[in-house]
Amino acid sequence: MPRFRRTALAAALTIVTAALSTAVALPAPATAALPTAAVALGDSFISGEGAGAYTPVVDANGVSQGFPGWSAPNNNAYFCHRSANASLNQADLPGIQNRFNLACSGGQPRDIATASAAREKGRTVTAQLDQLRAVAQTQDIDLVLIGLGSNNSSFTFGSVAEKCANRFIADAWTGWWEFWAYLNGPVEQKPCSDADLATAAQISDATAETTVAVRQILTTLDQVDADGQHRVVFQDYTNPLPLDLNPAYYEEDGRDDTRDKFRDLGAERYAAGCPIHRASLAPGHRFSQGLGGIVKSTRDTLAAEFPADDLVYLNVQRAFDGARLCESTSSPTGALATPIRLQDGATGTFVTSLAGKDKIAIQRIANTCVSYFQTCQESWHPNATGHQVLGRCLAGAAVTASRAVSCVRAGDGTISVS
Repeated sequence: MPRFRRTALAAALTIVTAALSTAVALPAPATAALPTAAVALGDSFISGEGAGAYTPVVDANGVSQGFPGWSAPNNNAYFCHRSANASLNQADLPGIQNRFNLACSGGQPRDIATASAAREKGRTVTAQLDQLRAVAQTQDIDLVLIGLGSNNSSFTFGSVAEKCANRFIADAWTGWWEFWAYLNGPVEQKPCSDADLATAAQISDATAETTVAVRQILTTLDQVDADGQHRVVFQDYTNPLPLDLNPAYYEEDGRDDTRDKFRDLGAERYAAGCPIHRASLAPGHRFSQGLGGIVKSTRDTLAAEFPADDLVYLNVQRAFDGARLCESTSSPTGALATPIRLQDGATGTFVTSLAGKDKIAIQRIANTCVSYFQTCQESWHPNATGHQVLGRCLAGAAVTASRAVSCVRAGDGTISVS
C-alpha cells in the first residue's frame, strides 16, 4: 500500500476513535494483579541460621555472594545464612505465590533502615527496608514475618551464648589457680547470672530500639504494599536448652560442674550439644522470656499507633518443649536445635568430641570461633527440623483471628497454635 494511503487510513481511524470516545467512555485497560508474596525480615532465627542449605545473598554492590570459604571475612553477605529450610519456606501458606527471605544472621534493629555494613561486625548487605521496597515493586506483599530484638546495641544472642559456653569449657578444663587466656583475655569460670546476660536497663533499651525499627517497617509497608492489605507476624524466640539437663548429664567420673575441673563431664556435654553449667540454665530461660517481652511490647506499642494494621504476636518459647538439646540421652539426635559445634582452625570440619583434649587444644579450638565466627555461628539455632516446626507455628499465626497466639509442642510431638 502506498505510503500516502496508509497515512490517510491512519488519520481516518483517528477521527473515528475520537468520535467513539466522545460518545462512549472507553474502559481503561485492566492492570494485571501482582503475585502475592510473603517476606521475612530480621535476624538469624528468621533467616534460617542452623538449618543449612544456605542460598547466595546479593551484597550491597549487587553481587551475588555464594560460600566464600571458611577463612573469609565474616562480614561477607553470604553469612546472612538465608536458608532454603527457613521457617518462611517450610510454612503452609495458602494463597502465597512467592517468598522472599530478607533476614540476616546477626541482624540488628539498626540494619532495618541502614546498610548493615555501616556498623561493626555487620554484613555487607543493603538496609532491609531497601530490600523490602525492591520486592514491593513486583509483588503484592500479603504476609510479613519479623524476628527482631535478640541482637541490639546492648547485647547479642551470639555473644551471650559464647559467654556462657566458654565459661563452662574454661571451668571444665582448667583449675581456678591456672591462667587461662583466650584471644580476648581471661575467661570467667563461674555460671552465667541474669546480669551477665541482660540487665533490666538493657532490655528496656533493646525494646525501644526494636520498636523504632519495626515502626519504620510498618510505615514503609503502608507506603509500598500494592493493595495495602498485609498481616505482620511478630515472632519471638525459643530457648535451645531445657530448664534442666537430663540426669545422664549431671556428672561424670564422680564430678559435677560445681567441682574444680570436670573434663569428662565437659566432653560429655559438648558431645551432646550443651556445654553449659546447670546453674546457667534458669538465667538463660529468663533471658529468653525477656526477649519475648521485647517482641510483645513492640507489637503492642505499634498496634496502638497503627490501629488499622493487622499485627499478630507469635510466642514460640514452648515450640521446642521435649526436644531441646540434652533433654534426652540421645542428644543431639532428635533435638530441634543445632548443638554447639567448633572447628580446630577454619577447616570446615566440626569437632564433635573434646574427649582427650588438653587445655591448650581446647583454647586453640575456642579461639577459632573468636577469629572466624562463621565457623561456630550455627550453634544453638533451630536446625532444619526446628525450622519446620517454626513453619507450622507461622502457618497458624498467618490465619488466626487472635492478636496473640502461642505455639506449643506437646509430649507426643504435636504442634498447636492457639
